[in-house]
Amino acid sequence: MDASAHSRGDVAAKALGLLAATLLMAGISGCATREVAAPAPGQAAPGHIPASPLIGQPFDVDPAGSRLIVLAYRAGALATLGHNHVIACRCLTGTVYLPRDPLRGSFDLRLAVQQLTVDDPGLRSSQHSADFPPDVPQSARQGTRHNMLGAALLNAAKYPEIRLRSAGLRRSPDGKAGDIVARVLLQVEGATHSIAVPMHYEIRADEIVVTGEFPLKQTDLGLTPFTALGGALRVRNSLEVRLRLLARRRVS
Repeated sequence: MDASAHSRGDVAAKALGLLAATLLMAGISGCATREVAAPAPGQAAPGHIPASPLIGQPFDVDPAGSRLIVLAYRAGALATLGHNHVIACRCLTGTVYLPRDPLRGSFDLRLAVQQLTVDDPGLRSSQHSADFPPDVPQSARQGTRHNMLGAALLNAAKYPEIRLRSAGLRRSPDGKAGDIVARVLLQVEGATHSIAVPMHYEIRADEIVVTGEFPLKQTDLGLTPFTALGGALRVRNSLEVRLRLLARRRVS
């Protein structure tokens, strides 16, 4: 974040890394073998939830055609001392399984933590917002990424991957075709979080495309938003997640 934030690490970045997942794949699917009412989007589900069985036609994720972007915003009376952050990734791999009934699909994915980027100037500019000026100093970008990957946060040296598995899916209450609320089991640093997120999917002849844009609270992942100077400088609890996931039919 800013210079003072660097000394304690960027909790927002951790949330993003954790998110980097949930979101990335929530949409593709995964109806549990028994019907379970999904919690409201963005809320963690209580208790143990089993992963969905991996059955159906395999579709392999195309990392180059997929992207996750998470936006973290500064807050507090001294917010102008910090920066908003753009955490991004084209580092998702794994497989989506599509049976005859797409609502019973599933997935098993992995995200390479070391490939997460922080405040890429081009991505900041592409937000077309004064909230993300492209002139963040390189030292600030490097410091934030270093803290994000360090032992106090994502601990990339010990846990190089974040795993995402499907654990249930239901149609979205809005009733629109392709809109769903998916449950994703996100495994990071040996702990598993269950998150419900709204997504849209489209099944093509040889591809599955998933898109989504939604808020997610750090506290829903069991995280405490970063604060400094008695709360005068902090990271906003709610993060904005945007994603596009592309998976292609496996050729035998």
